[in-house]
Amino acid sequence: MTLTPRKLNIFSLFKLPSAWLCGVRVKSINDSECVVTVKHRWINQNPFNSMFWAVQGMAAELTTGALVVGYIRDSGKKISMLVANNNATFTKKATGRIQFVCKDGLTVKAAIQKAIATGEGQTVWMKSIGTNKEGVEVSTFNFEWTLKVK
Repeated sequence: MTLTPRKLNIFSLFKLPSAWLCGVRVKSINDSECVVTVKHRWINQNPFNSMFWAVQGMAAELTTGALVVGYIRDSGKKISMLVANNNATFTKKATGRIQFVCKDGLTVKAAIQKAIATGEGQTVWMKSIGTNKEGVEVSTFNFEWTLKVK
């Protein structure tokens, strides 16, 4: 994968400024997983003194989307990508630094390869799990990505 955390964070500064201002940062990315963190601060809190759900969603979506973008770039093909559906579960107040991890890199790689081979659009569900510094799960996001060769 040719993407690096530095490249993705610079991209977010210019193309996803609300995520960048809220503190969403890519920490690592490789062939199988992407890790993004965000710290609970004044700018991203809700009235209940925890992280706003949409900020968690931005961080979670970035873990999945970065893997999709990386494999599309590696393919050398023009492939459109779009979130068609998503859902989330919240299990604990999100305070402190929250780490989101998506481990579905190889799943999206296979879907992109199938889209290229068949010429048909593909969909793939990807999961991102958010945990606090104690390792306790605070939220889980699922994103359905659609992929189609242009």
